[in-house]
Amino acid sequence: MEKTYVGWKEANQKSKQTEYTEPTKLLASNGTLLAKGYAKHNVFDYDRNNVKKPMRRKEWDFYQLSNGRYMVQISFANISLGGYVSAALVDLKNGVTIANKMSPFIGGKDKYVLPPKGDVPNNVNMNINGAMFDFDTKETSRTLYFKYGDVECNFSMDILPGHENITTVLPFDNYRDRYFMTTKQNCMPCEGTFKTGDDVYEFSKEDTFCVLDWGRVCTPYSLVWYWGNGSAYITDENGEKHIFGFEITWGIGNESNATETCLFYDGKAHKIGAVDVETFPKPDKYMQPWRFTSEDGRFNLTMTPFYDHHSDLNVLAMRMNSHQVHGLWNGTVILDDGKELEIKDMYAFCEYVENRW
Repeated sequence: MEKTYVGWKEANQKSKQTEYTEPTKLLASNGTLLAKGYAKHNVFDYDRNNVKKPMRRKEWDFYQLSNGRYMVQISFANISLGGYVSAALVDLKNGVTIANKMSPFIGGKDKYVLPPKGDVPNNVNMNINGAMFDFDTKETSRTLYFKYGDVECNFSMDILPGHENITTVLPFDNYRDRYFMTTKQNCMPCEGTFKTGDDVYEFSKEDTFCVLDWGRVCTPYSLVWYWGNGSAYITDENGEKHIFGFEITWGIGNESNATETCLFYDGKAHKIGAVDVETFPKPDKYMQPWRFTSEDGRFNLTMTPFYDHHSDLNVLAMRMNSHQVHGLWNGTVILDDGKELEIKDMYAFCEYVENRW
């Protein structure tokens, strides 16, 4: 049976936002989840050996960068049964995947182990069946390298001083040892190249941003979620340029202690309440306007889609069905100090996903 999403309007309740600011142990030695809430830096101490259902454990580092015309996705994922490293280049305007290179592996439960935090200096350097990749994070920069066959990627990005993100830990009802912990860090100006064969696609920090979707989770079999994210330069009333972004994820687990919803302005996180979309997009409304509202009235944006990047992987008992819809966003948002920002034709995306994995 497919899981049915219930938004904050249907649930008729407001979310509580529990913030963690000090180092906090995530799991007890018996696997019980100890922390439920959010942080603006990842303060949750994760020990993968405390996961008592290791075949439900999933770990990934996923990078998505775009200038609104082309999108690059570079990813490593270990879902215990196996995993993959991949790099893809998509032409968003023409709706074409130009290149997609993937190197899979079987049985990744105790091999190809990723670092326990994604927003502190760390390095991931591996060679999986001929696919070489290096993800290197420093205090104020990140670099990504991938090479497999005729595809080679080189990217670098800036991390603002004191750059905040949103890290959330969401429990699942009726499961003491299941959780969904992710860090979303966006607003990173990015430059570099994606080479496929003799063709080279160049990206500039003038118009390209990267988002990190970092996950360490132990989940039930069936999940649904929405994930929306975007970054852009915006100009204030004095003509000064600022970096603005947002992160909205919902539908995963129990959100009574925190929602994965946040605004970013010049590297600082501004926490907002639960977000929902006015019209459920399934099954045939993905390319119609998506109107978003939040329970606190601080997020009022409408996305006008121009491309649905749809993928549907259906293998045996596993299915990963995603509609990642890209578009232009317009409306208003409100920062913590009450300042209202007008958003005009900002490129960003929102996806609706149904997974059995």
